[in-house]
Amino acid sequence: MTVCEAPGKVYLFGEHAVVYGEPAVPAAIERRATVTAEPRSDDHVRVEAEDLSLNGFTVEYAGGTGDRPDVDVPAPLVEAAMGYVDAAVRQARDAADAPDAGFDITVESDIPLGAGLGSSAAVVVAGIDAATRALGEPLDRRELADRAYHAEYEVQDGQASRADTFCSTMGGAVRIEGDDCEPIEAPNLPFVVGFDGGAGDTGELVAGVGELREEYGFAADTVESIGDVVRTGEKLLADAVSEADPSPELLAELGELMDFNHGLLSALGVSARSLDAMVWAARDAGAHGAKLTGAGGGGCIVALDASDASETALSFTHGCEEAFRAELATEGVRVVEP
Repeated sequence: MTVCEAPGKVYLFGEHAVVYGEPAVPAAIERRATVTAEPRSDDHVRVEAEDLSLNGFTVEYAGGTGDRPDVDVPAPLVEAAMGYVDAAVRQARDAADAPDAGFDITVESDIPLGAGLGSSAAVVVAGIDAATRALGEPLDRRELADRAYHAEYEVQDGQASRADTFCSTMGGAVRIEGDDCEPIEAPNLPFVVGFDGGAGDTGELVAGVGELREEYGFAADTVESIGDVVRTGEKLLADAVSEADPSPELLAELGELMDFNHGLLSALGVSARSLDAMVWAARDAGAHGAKLTGAGGGGCIVALDASDASETALSFTHGCEEAFRAELATEGVRVVEP
């Protein structure tokens, strides 16, 4: 039995624009998905997922998830969860040159599904790591991140970026631009997350931005402007490497860029009333800045605030189901004791 866990993430800057080759800076947070993999004597895969839907589910199948029996949870939840688990199993089998390997897999997660916090990436990264280690073929981090990206790329019909999976694998803050992925230095920023309890349709939202970008030159310019925001934010982070704790001046400048980034994303049509309400609640409470994180349409916002004010304000905001502080996860995927 092998147990691995991987962190979720927030976007400091750059979601959506990263799909079109602009840079992005996500940061791993200490909310994790845990995957346990136990090899079987046959080629079946049995998945028990207590946290990936309201009631949890258990599925056993052979060959592919298309052969699985009906289960008593909504089909879209099963499709979403099982698609990622199945893709992770295929990548692990390929990496270990074990096409008929079977597994008993258990998935646990404290990352809300589809909320923009990288839940699928964390499950895929931890799943591939656990399964390859269980087969005696552990991967180095670069190959693990690459295989996790290809798993998400497959499930998301070619609309995935490397950002989520690379960040979950490496931990800390990372810079993504096309296929160029590198960890970067960043102080332990005071993240506060607000969650509206919902989830946007990532594929639909990404496609919508693509259509706007094709139809209107100013939408393409907006995407490029997000890239400019990211580059400015990167420079601020690089200049602050020597700071043990982020200074108020740094937080104020980063927060202003986050506000710009949210405005640009709103212009591209990917925000939502609940997200805007949480963003403004955090700002009104004194946050240095706040923005949606992830694909948008529902899900989460991230704010910078070292005080308790934003978390408190969010907890009283209509439409906010949960508010919590999120520490930077300096360690990415890791093996844990079963």
